[in-house]
Amino acid sequence: MKFNRPPFYVVATGFALLLFQTAGLHGQQSASPVTPVNSQDQDPLKRPRTDEETRRAQRAVRQELKGAYKTWLDQDVTYIISDEERKAFRNLSNDEERDAFIEQFWLRRNPNPDSPENEFREEHYRRIAYANEHFAAGKPGWKTDRGHIYIAFGKPDSTDSHPSGGSYQRPMDEGGGETSTFPFEVWHYRYLEGVGDNLDLEFVDTCQCGDYHFTIDRGEKDALQHVPGMGLTQWEQMGQAKKADRFKGGFENLGTGPLGQGQQSKQFDRIELAAKIFAPPPIKFKDLDNAISEHTILNGPIFPFDVRTDFIKVTENTVLVPITIQIKNRDVTFLTKNGVARGVVNILGKVTTLTHKTVQTFEDTVEVEQPAELLEKSLDRKSIYWKAVPLLPGLYRLDIAIKDVNNPDHIGIYGRGIDVPTYHDEKLATSSLILADQMSPVDSHSIGAGNCVIGNTKICPRVTPNQATPVNFRRNQDLNFWMQVYNLGIDEVSKSNLATVTYQIIDSSTNTVVFEKQLDSKDLGAHSDQLTVEKSLPMAGLQPGKYRVTIKINDTISKQEIAQSAPFVVE
Repeated sequence: MKFNRPPFYVVATGFALLLFQTAGLHGQQSASPVTPVNSQDQDPLKRPRTDEETRRAQRAVRQELKGAYKTWLDQDVTYIISDEERKAFRNLSNDEERDAFIEQFWLRRNPNPDSPENEFREEHYRRIAYANEHFAAGKPGWKTDRGHIYIAFGKPDSTDSHPSGGSYQRPMDEGGGETSTFPFEVWHYRYLEGVGDNLDLEFVDTCQCGDYHFTIDRGEKDALQHVPGMGLTQWEQMGQAKKADRFKGGFENLGTGPLGQGQQSKQFDRIELAAKIFAPPPIKFKDLDNAISEHTILNGPIFPFDVRTDFIKVTENTVLVPITIQIKNRDVTFLTKNGVARGVVNILGKVTTLTHKTVQTFEDTVEVEQPAELLEKSLDRKSIYWKAVPLLPGLYRLDIAIKDVNNPDHIGIYGRGIDVPTYHDEKLATSSLILADQMSPVDSHSIGAGNCVIGNTKICPRVTPNQATPVNFRRNQDLNFWMQVYNLGIDEVSKSNLATVTYQIIDSSTNTVVFEKQLDSKDLGAHSDQLTVEKSLPMAGLQPGKYRVTIKINDTISKQEIAQSAPFVVE
């Protein structure tokens, strides 16, 4: 199986609706005498704000960006950030959310997310530096039109440059004939995604100050267009047209010529081109975005998938939320070409607050390939895709849409609430307990990065339709489990922790312990308040049936206990 793009993401069959209910707190306070104040004697500068004024002031404070964040939004990414992303960033309320947003912004654009280096980000800042060095004209190069286009699309495939202007022989589609021009350049791109192919972008320096601006009027570079009797087109020289006719309407002031027919209709193509190249990059999967935001009724067969979310502490205020999506190969449409069966799935996900503020988005295209002769045998397998997003503690809604590219009507959507926990410093706590059939250490270059990598361990969770449903294992497989423990007490004298870690396998039908092992926390990390419990157990000794794995932590120093359990089935 080949994954051309990093796997991830989430979801389950059908729709899920989560209703959040808030209970009002009612109470009474004793009344105290109030001295009336004459409104005429009240200082207008000290009068209390109305509720609307308070809300307006809070919005202004929240949306005001300063320092590095304002520079990042208004300068660094101003040409590549979408309107939706810009709005979401402005609505963030603190620096932790902004830092997480910026990290995800670059990750979504990284062509190789498994690499520790973000090639897109490096290339983007290289382009900004190049623009500032080569296109400055009384203002930074990134602010110029040439800088804008270079930053957004990169170096043109070819450039026709006339830095001094002067004598110019017009091509026939511009009317022919000789004239004199201002300095100008024509950038040619063979193809720009989302814009078109064989594109010519024209920039002209009418002020002759080095500030080339983009123009849709190819006649604007003509320095003699307003000089009577000079710079005539071929037909104007032959008396078949008048120079004054150039200015009788239209967006381009080109003279008529042998190939001038139809130029008027092409002017609208140039307006459309200008709109596309100066617009922010569109959302890659607009149809999936509509399915999420507009709750579209699906016309074709539902594309089923399962999703799992886990919670791992990063700091007291930041929680890593790995999102795992599982798709059955049988539900993917494969097309066979040159002996290779290939399935393609587009995935789009959004995390929003209860007030519909978008805090994280992710999108990707994932491919599954099989030799055609092995396709039938692989249809009962499942493919796992994984994405980890940092979030602040609180309530959110997770929406995901996926589409079978080879069967465009085959779409699946998922939505549910997620409650990201708060990890208080003084309270013993754990991460999610993850069960998997594969778990392995990663090399030093891959720590904390890559698909299914948490810390220095690669562990891809088993996924079920809901987290209460037990995962299945065969007797010839190993049961791998992983969990982190946070906020262990540290002895002030020995500077060491003192806790016991007990893990058990319990037969759910009889509630009896069939396996138990106890560890000393010092064996997992004597001087740390955080431990990682990871273990592989063979399933050969277990009879088919329902079980659960339980991990108990008893902290002698803080006098706290905590336990986590997860069900599983042995087939």
